[in-house]
Amino acid sequence: MSKQTIDIEQRAVHCIRMLAADGVEQANSGHPGMPMGMADCAYLLYHKMMRHDPAQPDWPGRDRFILSAGHGSMLLYAMLHLSGYDLSLDDLKAFRQLDSRTPGHPELGHTPGVETTTGPLGQGLGNAVGLALASRMLNARLEDEGFSPADFRVFGIVGDGDLMEGLSSEVASLAGHWKLGNLNFIYDDNRISIEGSTELAFTENVVKRFEAYGWQVLEVDAHDRKAVLAALEKAANENDRPSLIKASSHIGFGSPLRQDTAAAHGSPLGPDELKATKENLGWPTEPAFFIPDEVQAHFAERAESLGSLRADWQEKYEAWRERAPEKAQLWDAMQSKPLAKELLGPLMEAAGPDAAATRALSGKVLQKAAALLPALVGGSADLSPSNKTELKDLPAVQAGSYEGRNLHFGVREHAMGSIMNGMILSGGLIPYGGTFMVFADYMRPAMRLAALMNLGCIYVLTHDSIFVGEDGPTHQPVEHLASLRCIPNLVVLRPADPAETAAAWTVALSRRDGPTALVLTRQKLPVLKRPDGFKPEDLLDGAYTLVEEQSEHKAVVVATGSEVAPAAAAARKLGIRALSMPSLELFLAQPEAKRKALLPPDWKVAVVETSRDPGWHRLAGPDGLIIGMEGFGASAPASELAKQFGFTDSAIEQKLEDWLKKE
Repeated sequence: MSKQTIDIEQRAVHCIRMLAADGVEQANSGHPGMPMGMADCAYLLYHKMMRHDPAQPDWPGRDRFILSAGHGSMLLYAMLHLSGYDLSLDDLKAFRQLDSRTPGHPELGHTPGVETTTGPLGQGLGNAVGLALASRMLNARLEDEGFSPADFRVFGIVGDGDLMEGLSSEVASLAGHWKLGNLNFIYDDNRISIEGSTELAFTENVVKRFEAYGWQVLEVDAHDRKAVLAALEKAANENDRPSLIKASSHIGFGSPLRQDTAAAHGSPLGPDELKATKENLGWPTEPAFFIPDEVQAHFAERAESLGSLRADWQEKYEAWRERAPEKAQLWDAMQSKPLAKELLGPLMEAAGPDAAATRALSGKVLQKAAALLPALVGGSADLSPSNKTELKDLPAVQAGSYEGRNLHFGVREHAMGSIMNGMILSGGLIPYGGTFMVFADYMRPAMRLAALMNLGCIYVLTHDSIFVGEDGPTHQPVEHLASLRCIPNLVVLRPADPAETAAAWTVALSRRDGPTALVLTRQKLPVLKRPDGFKPEDLLDGAYTLVEEQSEHKAVVVATGSEVAPAAAAARKLGIRALSMPSLELFLAQPEAKRKALLPPDWKVAVVETSRDPGWHRLAGPDGLIIGMEGFGASAPASELAKQFGFTDSAIEQKLEDWLKKE
């Protein structure tokens, strides 16, 4: 390598550092230290290793880069700008400002070239595992003569904080178990956390830990580009093990007073120290956001070669479509959006006419859905016999055998949610994941991020109430419906019988702009009697009239799931209207006229649900009645719990009657 080449690379790396430092300084907010320390590694990834094309950020054959240490976002933004993505220098100058394309942490959809939303530490690593797994699964079904449109590698950067979070252990264990050799991460080992040295709380042997998971672990100096490149190439050539490159770095590299200190982690360098840093690195102190012409040309040359690489891939893709039309048709089908009107009928037929627990009905519907949708894949956190989430007669995904559609996540809800997000980001799969509803808390961060990213993940949450019974209050969710309904863009569906269960899956499968939670019972529920004129399509609107009685009372009782049947029985006896409302979110999204027709503004409203959800007062108002839970459940048979907590048919009827007398 000539001295001239070394000089231009060094100039490019210093440019990355100073763009990041200038961005944080102008915003007076952010994390300059990590980008300054990881500039060498990021340069090598984008300029030497990764297959990507700035002119086509969504090209299916591209390698993916995941900045799990999302607080170092200016590193990614600097790389994207210099590499030629549609991210201007003005965008960099607007770092962390309202409506900018450079938010404080990378966000999917805001910035070209950003593959996922990262910030909560460890989530990016989990997404990367999901992406790598999805590529292997898609390749197993699509590859022909060495080509698959979904064949890509996943690269990323993690920090100490990512590896401290328990999520990293869960997902790293699975990545090693699945032998995801297409997954390669650089560990920014800068030995600094916000509070000070990592010695305060993090003294484990990361190398031995990841080797125990089944990873290839390499160790380098993060600022020795020759050594880092060699390690990246070795990682990329390892097919049966994910790779972790432990890169010893200097946080705040080049800063005379801040390098290797916690002060470089989460605040600007300050004008004086920024100037001193530029002088120390031989960089012009003015203007800010300076990019030398030769550095710009250096990256432009690389962008041109990347365009040629993508064009070559496109030729191979067209040839693949011609020689493997059935696989091309499968690829197209896996990327298409299912339509509710095409799914509802077949799924209702699959649910059947008989009374059953909604978890069992869900399992029947799932088999039909899988037959209709080749993109549908999923599993459970070691609970598939209880969740009814196994796809019958289809193989499981295991290391070296990725063509299956059943996934075994083990007892790892946290990992399951994060991996599902990565899988759906592949562009070819619709993932579902099952657990007991009470354990949804373990994957709540990933569910929240799926909602934020508009990802159509599906959560199968069974054992949905105190009627779990003998397992007791540790396994009886009471606050969880309220908690899930608080997440923006998450649709929660609690069906009451076969038809509603089929409709719930129809909503979940056809909804591609956000996640859906299916809340299902352990216990058997009766088939509901619906009024004349009922249309199956009404099930998709979130609420519909189940009982329409005429009396002097202008009142309506609303119920969900297992409480619909007893509430409807009480309504018939008392002569009032009853609504089944499987989804509050879908109901509230209906036009005002439709909502008022179901719940007239001058009518009294009661709600029956075995949950502790104050949100129902949005419908019931101050004079409404909420028949719900105030505390935890108890360990006893479900029938005894119904008596204890007032959810028998007679108890509900009595509470409604007493309420009506107060008119």
